[in-house]
Amino acid sequence: MVRLPANLGQLKKSKWGAATRSVKEEIRANLLRRLKHGGPVFSGIVGYEDTVVPQIVNALLSRHNFILLGLRGQAKSRILRALTSLLDEVIPVVGGSEINDSPFHPISKYARELIAHAGEDTPVEWVGREQRFVEKLATPDVTVADIIGDLDPIKAARGGHILSDELTIHYGLLPRANRGIFALNELPDLAGKVQVSLFNIMQEGDVQIKGYPVRLPLDVLLCFTANPEDYTARGKIITPLKDRIGSEIVTHYPEEVELGMNITRAEAWMARGAEPITISPLLEELVERVAFEARADKRIDRRSGVSQRMPITVMENVVSNAERRALALKEKQVVPRLGDVYAALPAITGKLELEYEGELVGGTQIARELIRRAADATLRAHAPHANTDDIVIWFDEGAALQVADDAGAALLRQAFETVPGLGALVIEHDLAPSTDDALVVFACELVLEALVARRKISRNERGRYGRAQNEQPRRRRGPEEPDDKTA
Repeated sequence: MVRLPANLGQLKKSKWGAATRSVKEEIRANLLRRLKHGGPVFSGIVGYEDTVVPQIVNALLSRHNFILLGLRGQAKSRILRALTSLLDEVIPVVGGSEINDSPFHPISKYARELIAHAGEDTPVEWVGREQRFVEKLATPDVTVADIIGDLDPIKAARGGHILSDELTIHYGLLPRANRGIFALNELPDLAGKVQVSLFNIMQEGDVQIKGYPVRLPLDVLLCFTANPEDYTARGKIITPLKDRIGSEIVTHYPEEVELGMNITRAEAWMARGAEPITISPLLEELVERVAFEARADKRIDRRSGVSQRMPITVMENVVSNAERRALALKEKQVVPRLGDVYAALPAITGKLELEYEGELVGGTQIARELIRRAADATLRAHAPHANTDDIVIWFDEGAALQVADDAGAALLRQAFETVPGLGALVIEHDLAPSTDDALVVFACELVLEALVARRKISRNERGRYGRAQNEQPRRRRGPEEPDDKTA
């Protein structure tokens, strides 16, 4: 283990003796090194490789402060936290400094006086990269004291200082992020006077605290996040601050279902215990398509967006409901079914912000419609030419099928086999392996749910499939009977 220098004299003689680069230069150098070696710039960030990440790389290489504009659930905070991987593992600071003063270029009065008094015996401490990241959620009640600092009368009394002395300052979050990264979420929610103080720090390196001017040439990378609508609305952000942000980078939701599925697989908690979990890829796709359908639904507020957290939490609820059923039936394998998706309705409705038209319908009803449309889209993607006429006619003739949530897979497969053409369709289009009852059951449910979405059949809240509502029963034509449509 390498022994780190403990005082300024030892530091000057070590390899850190010339470590005087700024934090933006440090990030730039480490980023260039990572780009030369190849591989992902940020681990755990999926779907932004060709869109957002290159723009962030450009901003960092340009030594810009930047802002991420996007709706909720677009990994903005995760990206900002991933920036710490581009910092050095440790850096030296003046011992006892509240704002990570560089031993070579101190900016606080405390550090300057300590070095002037102790010289090369000035103690040196070491700060890791995680300690150099400061994050704050902006709210209207955040003050200049929170961000910049305030005068501390107790410090003044104990040290015998006058209030105008810099040694009486209790530093806020931004000075404590000196030589690091300061991330501020939801920038437009910050009061105007606080935004002015940020602008002063960015532009002039100074600020007034309780009327006393303080010179703070901070060395910090400033990163912000905001909702695009709030950011561009007049009165939400002061123009000088907006003008000083070097790059505006727009984030987005996954543009392809497969990308969304990859994110959900990576983020959802699926390792539950000893019981093996088998999830049909079609069910994963269905859950992801629920979010895609919601983002396109006019009854859902697009300004709020539909978070990528929705399919993640839905999948977790789906598996939990399947896990509960498997325990009740003493099954050795956990295999989610379509009914488990309906059991996850609370994970859907809680993520939807409805417009007026949506409020009239209700969140639960809209969520049910989204599941059915997602099932239809999934079936069309994998069996676009599937012939479902025999299935529809069977229900039109008055037949019905009750799918119980607590029924075993083998029993349900037998029930689905009574529906003409259903089992054959599933096998013919490779929707499930014929040897796995549980996966075949889900595939059969998927077909029936797609027909519900097309209004060819109906389904009630208890899982009973039957003839489409307001439809007259149709009977099978004999081989010599004319088609009614052409009669």
